[in-house]
Amino acid sequence: MNSSTRTLIFRLGFAIIIFLLVPIPTSASTSSFHFSSFNARNFTLLGDSYLKNGVVGLTRDVTVPTTSSGSIIYNTPIQFFDSDANITASFSAKFSFSISNINPTSSSGDGLTFFLSPDNQSLGSPGGYLGLVNSSELTKNRFIAFEFDTKLDPHFNDPNDNHVGLDVNSLISIQTANLLLKGIDLKSGDLINVWIEYKNEQKVVRIYMGYSNTKPMNPVLEVKIDLSEHLKEFVYVGFSGSSEGSTELHLIESFGLQIFGFFPVRPHFRTHNVSDSSVIITPPPRLESNSKNHRKRIGLALVIAGPVFCCVVLIVFGYVSAKKWEKIKKQKSFKAEMVTGPRQFSYRELKFATRGFHSSRILGNGAFGTVYKAYFMSSGIISAVKRSKHSHEGKSEFLAELSIIACLRHKNLVQLQGWCVEKGELLLVYDYMLNGSLDKVLYPESKIDTNPLPWAKRYNIVVGLASVLTYLHQECEQVVIHRDIKTSNVLLDANFNPKLGDFGLARLMEHDKSPVSTLTAGTMGYLAPEYLQYGKATEKTDVFSYGVVVLEVACGRQPIERETGDQKMVNLVDWVWKLHSQGRLLEAADQRLKMEFDVEQMKKLLLVGLSCANPDCLERPNMRKVLQILNNEAGPVLVPKSKPTLIFSSSLPLCIEDIVSDYEQESQGSDDLFQDTVQGCQNLKEIC
Repeated sequence: MNSSTRTLIFRLGFAIIIFLLVPIPTSASTSSFHFSSFNARNFTLLGDSYLKNGVVGLTRDVTVPTTSSGSIIYNTPIQFFDSDANITASFSAKFSFSISNINPTSSSGDGLTFFLSPDNQSLGSPGGYLGLVNSSELTKNRFIAFEFDTKLDPHFNDPNDNHVGLDVNSLISIQTANLLLKGIDLKSGDLINVWIEYKNEQKVVRIYMGYSNTKPMNPVLEVKIDLSEHLKEFVYVGFSGSSEGSTELHLIESFGLQIFGFFPVRPHFRTHNVSDSSVIITPPPRLESNSKNHRKRIGLALVIAGPVFCCVVLIVFGYVSAKKWEKIKKQKSFKAEMVTGPRQFSYRELKFATRGFHSSRILGNGAFGTVYKAYFMSSGIISAVKRSKHSHEGKSEFLAELSIIACLRHKNLVQLQGWCVEKGELLLVYDYMLNGSLDKVLYPESKIDTNPLPWAKRYNIVVGLASVLTYLHQECEQVVIHRDIKTSNVLLDANFNPKLGDFGLARLMEHDKSPVSTLTAGTMGYLAPEYLQYGKATEKTDVFSYGVVVLEVACGRQPIERETGDQKMVNLVDWVWKLHSQGRLLEAADQRLKMEFDVEQMKKLLLVGLSCANPDCLERPNMRKVLQILNNEAGPVLVPKSKPTLIFSSSLPLCIEDIVSDYEQESQGSDDLFQDTVQGCQNLKEIC
């Protein structure tokens, strides 16, 4: 045994004896994180917020004035209060943001906030409400917010159009500071660094700001306030932003937070001034050890010091073995740590929740399996459980759907709750959608339908679907191509908001990379011509499918229908384009609506549908352009009166029966299902 080892053993043994002899106070409980860039794994995006290249945009990136609001929230709630010691923690936050405007002379506003709130769905109204509170329910949301306001709003007692303020449950700030006097222009477009500190012992909030990465000596705003009453429970942290009739863009580039100060209260009284009033902090009584107990403690230490010393020796020599065991343990627990958010369900609880996958619980059947309604009695939650039709054959699709959707966060995506791989079964658990799929609503089984889907809900569905496809195509770190967009894969929640689901055919692709050729898969009527010809899925093939869905929503007709009283099959795109060429476009509108719709919106929707379903993929707009058109942020796309025709250099490579299939069978070359799933999860971790 060398001298360094002997020294280490001696020090460890001495430290243990001291630990036994000396009462040690409770150590500070600290937690911290720092993100130099953002990702969809740790944050939830709400409203118009989006993620691009690791930077969060809180409002829409547009060239024409618009009204927008969005927020991003850290997924994990944070504890600021120790109920055992009755202590509120102090905290320190650091983040960087920029606010820019391509038309600063014609429009400005409204700003952004950093907030703490017990609500993880904080999304408010645009304009002066900063995306933080609802204009119709100003007192509903509870929050502590630090506003960086770029518009003077007298309604909220704003001092000017370039200030920082502290808000508590109200957008009327407790105290503000004019940043122009501090040499900071919020609307400069430059990156601004912010440090926010709350010292619970001093009951003071300090805000530091600057263009340099070095924290300034003096704060731009200092507020004496006791925040302990607002931090009694777990809270979420995040950012919100808004604009109203403006092109102002709000970007968050980095974010870090540290919680500290869960020490026992010091054994004396301290008085702090808070808003001209005094708050006396009374510490809990400290228990003193009497001499008798101390002697017993010394005796106990001497009795066990020898064995403890031997244990220290064993610990030192077992250090390497412990490290190896730790690696093995991490590998075994890898399944449970697969993704933040979705959890692993047991087969038993899913079987119980679906009454043994009883036929009465079936919600629908798809290419990859059956979907069941699941009721979890312990929580009272209703979910949808997707069960693979063939466990081994559906393995690749299962892993594709799991690895893709688990990393995505958007209000118009079906939320994945969890997964299960047991007893040769492949199961995914999703949020339950009360109103089922869009096709069931558009084409009810009962022909006597006196209540067709209203126009306002139809338009909202089309806009929501455009929003989520913009996210998948242009705002994710990798392009996500869905490849199976159709009305049966668009689900509707209780308020008929659209949720895109079924990612079994989805594929990932790097931005600016060529598409990968695969065997064509999808559903007839929704497949783009070039996809049928070459088998190359791109964003534009998704755009074509979206265009068909748009026409379905507007016309109330399926992509391919049989003419009434005739055996002839009619293609929806051809039918609408023919009416357009004859100047009778509005005659394509769903007759069941009985003209109860906005004529301009109907015309816009039909033209958007045709432009997206253009046979020439180069003439189709991208989804961001489509979203801007639908939101009146861009002019309409010109649609030719006659449907363009395409001539391919060769005939179709396969017969139509070979090309169109409901699913692909991709062999993975392994008999061990679990090992393949773990490999898929490893790929998932790289993606996220």
